[in-house]
Amino acid sequence: MGSIRLSIREILPAKICNSVKMYRRWLFRFAIVLLSCGAIPEAQSSASAETGGVSNGISLEAATLANTRDAAQKTEERASQAARPGSIVGTVLDQAGAASVGAVIRLTSKVKSFSREAVSGDNGQFSFSNVPPGYFTLSVNSAGFGNQAFSGELAPGETYLVPAIVLSVATVVTTVDVKEPLDPVELATEQVKEQEQQRVLRFIPNFYVTYRDDAAPLSTKLKFQLAWKSSTDPVTFFGTAFLAGLQQAGDQHSEFGQGAQGYGKRFGAAYTSVITSTFLSGAVFPSLLKQDPRYFYKGTGTTGSRILHAVGNPVVCKGDNGRWQMNYSNIAGIFGGAAVSSTYYPARNQAAVILSNSLIRLGESSLAGIFQEFIARKLTRPPKEQVLADSESIQAPSTQSKPALAPKKP
Repeated sequence: MGSIRLSIREILPAKICNSVKMYRRWLFRFAIVLLSCGAIPEAQSSASAETGGVSNGISLEAATLANTRDAAQKTEERASQAARPGSIVGTVLDQAGAASVGAVIRLTSKVKSFSREAVSGDNGQFSFSNVPPGYFTLSVNSAGFGNQAFSGELAPGETYLVPAIVLSVATVVTTVDVKEPLDPVELATEQVKEQEQQRVLRFIPNFYVTYRDDAAPLSTKLKFQLAWKSSTDPVTFFGTAFLAGLQQAGDQHSEFGQGAQGYGKRFGAAYTSVITSTFLSGAVFPSLLKQDPRYFYKGTGTTGSRILHAVGNPVVCKGDNGRWQMNYSNIAGIFGGAAVSSTYYPARNQAAVILSNSLIRLGESSLAGIFQEFIARKLTRPPKEQVLADSESIQAPSTQSKPALAPKKP
């Protein structure tokens, strides 16, 4: 048999077929509805989970940022609070408890090297504002008072009240340097070194003058040293050469002749005479008779007394014992020098020449004394040591220690 395929449409009536078709559609729709109902809650839960996770992450991040901002703000507030400046006020008083007006107060802060000055007012008060906190120092200075200082620590934003600062009267302290006295020979040696620097108009030797009233006595060595220094000085040498030239131009001592030979004789005789008289009057006889060959500058008193002192210098001198006495050494030296020079100066009457030359030399010494007393000192530049000694002697009476007077109250 062949297989026969029958459709439902052929077996069932047409209405039944339509009902079946409708049933199948409803069934399909119902399945779709069921599927839709199961998927929507799942999708909603998934979406809500995703949304919740995102919101939770955002809220955590926002909270972290807020905490960080709060911490930074608190840190800034603390820093600003710690750096907040303050003020310092105080009063300056004198020893009597009265207000000190015009005192200079200097504020120095150790933290930021802050420095400022103020002056105390009529009531002695002072103040500093906008002062950085930390350790500070106040130094107070006022005319007639000693310096005072105060230290403290200023808290942030604090108004620091400094205790009353009382000034003390300043004292003048004089230090006296006590030195052991020099040996008389050492002292005289130092003074001779000063004398050997003395020159009139900066070039003419002025060695045999002392401007010290208490000059130490010269030893024999120093007396010969001065004589040698004076005789061998270039000014003495060239001055003698010039004098010999004048003698030859005036044909003095014609026995010497003219020309180079005559000039040589005149120069030799003049220079030998200078050396002889210098050593006899300044070294030999003063050493034997214990007398000082120098001229002691007076500089004070009446004009008449100074003239008498200068004119009498050739016949009056100071002995090595410090007493004034007859100047035997100078007189003997002048006459002895004239006697020696007469041996090489041609002359018929030697005694008359010796006497006349000696008297002339005494007169020249008196004129030299007048020159030394009234003129030479102004033209002679004393050495630095002498200037310092003179200034110290002038200032000596005013070196006593005295407390400075306190300023008057306003």
